[in-house]
Amino acid sequence: MYNFISVFSFLEIWYTTVTIPKMLSNLLSEHKSISFIGCLLQMYFFHSLGVTEGLVLTVMAIDRYVAICNPLRYAIIMTPRLCVQLSTGSCIFGFLVLLPEIIWISTLPFCGPNQIHQLFCDFEPVLRLACTDTSMILVEDVIHAVSILTSVSIISLSYLRIITVILRIPSGESRQKAFSTCAAHITIFLLFFGSVALMYLHFSVTFPPLLDKATALMFAVLAPLFNPVIYSLRNKDMKNAIKKIFYPQKMFNASGS
Repeated sequence: MYNFISVFSFLEIWYTTVTIPKMLSNLLSEHKSISFIGCLLQMYFFHSLGVTEGLVLTVMAIDRYVAICNPLRYAIIMTPRLCVQLSTGSCIFGFLVLLPEIIWISTLPFCGPNQIHQLFCDFEPVLRLACTDTSMILVEDVIHAVSILTSVSIISLSYLRIITVILRIPSGESRQKAFSTCAAHITIFLLFFGSVALMYLHFSVTFPPLLDKATALMFAVLAPLFNPVIYSLRNKDMKNAIKKIFYPQKMFNASGS
């Protein structure tokens, strides 16, 4: 579990680095612009890291499924080697799957004002500026929808099975402990995929620009901000580590007595 959390945290750092510095720079600057290459790179890394995070969350759900539904076989199934393979595979797939789409966008002709009505470069706002047939936007929406719904389905099925198994546990204390191990992941799953759904599952429905920007802000800034807080508050080991950092002398005296 900690292996996947560390990978997820590493991805979150780069995920926010892709958009927030440029976003803040544009907010403070009168000349709000980004180069075409910079825009393509921002789209590529933002979505590649986002896809990778979705895959890691899916793998974490499978990990929790094995831990709770097959606890005696957990150490045999989820070996350190398999954890590394799943983490590495998620990263490789996440960074390769979007390359064709970015390469295709780089070949499109752009004309007109080239003004992006969004806080950062994203597929739909950029494609709307292309001087060509933009019907591919719908195809792009469908591709995103299939990948998002696949991850959501796997995670939902895993947790439905987990909840079924937990409810059969006779001891109330054991049941509560089992639920607590999954609470942080479920919260982050809802936060991450909820914002993803608002951003990319509305297809051709047009939202007001202000609502689009608010959704993008939640997706790119607020969700990554809350993720470490959620894991820190829900995890007993993290709580103890934080207490040791802020109250080292107090912890030392308590152990000495």
